[in-house]
Amino acid sequence: MLELLEVQFTAFADFMWGTPLVCLLVGGGVFFSLYSRLIPYRHFGQAIDILRGKYDDPNHKGQIPHFQALTTALSGTLGMGNIAGVAAAISMGGPGAVFWMWVTAVVGIATKYFTATLAIMYRGHDSLGELQGGPMYVVREGLGKRWMPLAVMFCVAGMVGTLPVFQINQLVQLLRDVFAVPFGLATQEDHLFFDLTTGGILSLLVLFVILGNIKRIGAVTSKLVPFMVLLYFGMTLIVLGMYASEVPAAIALIFQDAFSGQAVAGGALGTVILMGVRRGAFSNEAGIGTESMAHGAAKTNEPVREGLVAMLGPAIDTLWVCSCTALVILVTGVWQGEATGVTMTALAFETAFPGWGNYALTFAAFLLGFSTIFSYWYYGSKCLGFLIGAQHQHYYVWIYTALVVVGSVISMKAVIGLIDGMYAVMAIPTMTSAILLAPKVLQATRSYFEKP
Repeated sequence: MLELLEVQFTAFADFMWGTPLVCLLVGGGVFFSLYSRLIPYRHFGQAIDILRGKYDDPNHKGQIPHFQALTTALSGTLGMGNIAGVAAAISMGGPGAVFWMWVTAVVGIATKYFTATLAIMYRGHDSLGELQGGPMYVVREGLGKRWMPLAVMFCVAGMVGTLPVFQINQLVQLLRDVFAVPFGLATQEDHLFFDLTTGGILSLLVLFVILGNIKRIGAVTSKLVPFMVLLYFGMTLIVLGMYASEVPAAIALIFQDAFSGQAVAGGALGTVILMGVRRGAFSNEAGIGTESMAHGAAKTNEPVREGLVAMLGPAIDTLWVCSCTALVILVTGVWQGEATGVTMTALAFETAFPGWGNYALTFAAFLLGFSTIFSYWYYGSKCLGFLIGAQHQHYYVWIYTALVVVGSVISMKAVIGLIDGMYAVMAIPTMTSAILLAPKVLQATRSYFEKP
């Protein structure tokens, strides 16, 4: 049964991530960059000022300040996508896939600017009267009722694409490799009982947090996550310092393989590009639309400001954190072995720090992974609330919790296939609505920067 799911989900993802979707994401990002005359790239300084609270106004509409909107969005992207997703890109697409992840990030800066600006510009009220943002509201409020099938498409895909199966799958795999197998609690051949037990415990933890005081827990997590990101970044810098002589060769390998595909069986350059774009989209979510739900909650009446804040996401997530992970994997040489996913990343740190590297990575991955899980629950519940009414979105809690257990036992390829396929579906309404409404963003951009 699991093998059948793996085949079906992988085939679904391969079908969805064909050339048309890659052109939509990458080509759309290039269009936004050129159409805006590179304006987003010229105002990183103002984006930092906005984050610092220079333009905050307590009387503006919304729920959270700009900084919290960005950290909420980043908590959904900074996690297993940076730790395990990069390893998956290299194992499936070779080192050259990292280059195409960078491409998605560079053009994703402009994409994030447009989609987040629209998330504020076309906010709408849910069935309980709460002001909400996100691609489904952009479609409803900006394009009108005849485009509502796009909003429904996004929400249905969003409920599945933001399920915790990838994060849980990789967390369980990491715990199994680092603790269970070395201490005799499981073997590489027989680990079903450990996976189910661990999945059950993690599901209870998730349920406890979701049903408890999520605002209080979220406040604590928002402080822990930046600390863990800095800790993880510090660990990668130490590794790269230890292997400094190997870094230039690793960077050269990324560029060489990006246009040759030599590290992939058969020299399949198309596989390199597709895998890099897929993993880049999963990492920074530019053009996917989930993060727009977080940015849509920002406390501001000026859409362009949130667009400027949002564009920092791909730079932090992919160009910074993912690049560090990729270089660590390449300079330590573990990418040439049999390890895949998070196991490859753990092996890289254990190679650099024998005896404790994998434990440090497990600690960082646990906190970062769970921050993503909580953000994804928020996204999925908002999608369900849009479809059946916000007063009923609490039902998503039980679906979400049950699938934590499912994610602990399903294969990594099946998980990646399911999530990747649904990410592709989400990208269609997000990018379509953003392209159609791009003139509105450009008009707002010109008005904003012409103000004294």
